[in-house]
Parts: sequence; structure tokens; C-alpha cells
Amino acid sequence: MKKIEAIIKPHKLDEVKDALDKAGVHGMTITEVKGYGRQKGHVEMYRGAEYQVVFKAKVKIEVVVADAIAASVVETIRTSANSGSIGDGKIFVLNVEEAVRIRTNERGETAV
Repeated sequence: MKKIEAIIKPHKLDEVKDALDKAGVHGMTITEVKGYGRQKGHVEMYRGAEYQVVFKAKVKIEVVVADAIAASVVETIRTSANSGSIGDGKIFVLNVEEAVRIRTNERGETAV
């Protein structure tokens, strides 16, 4: 199994969620996060004063899927989250050794 973590722009969340639903991903965890990448933030004006915005608001999506569909899920997230501008985000793919459904004690891919 693979855990796929995607950091995306907040306004792309519904589009990514809908695309993942169509791709057969049945569950996900969404977290509101802040961070920065290569652009290291930007300068904004507020009431005539400049200030540095270092941490940008993002959304982190986490899904666990079978190895067989991991590549297609990554591609689904990549295409649906892409706006073509700086700060579109990142996708990370990690190995998952075990998954356990607490209620039924199912293990492995059936627990997902």
C-alpha cells in the first residue's frame, strides 16, 4: 500500500476531491496547513504598510491506496490540482506497512 500526501492550494480542494471520487478513492483526510516552498512567501500591503507573508495557507490531502492504483491516483491529483502557477504544491508517496480497521480488525488493503 502507498500513502499519498498532497499539499495543494485551498481553492483546488473540491476539484481534487471530485477527481479522486471518480478515480475510486473512498476516503481521505484533509488538513489545513501553512508553509512555504521555493518562493519563500511574498510581500503584501496592509493599510499602507508592507509586511512579509512567509507562510502560505495550503491544504494537505492524505489517502492510502493499493500499490496497483497509486500511480494513477498521483496523476489524478497532479492534473486536478494544477493551475500552472507558482505554489501549486507537492505530492509525496510513502510506503505503508500495515493498515488496521479498528471496528472490524480487518488488515491490509481490505482495511482501507
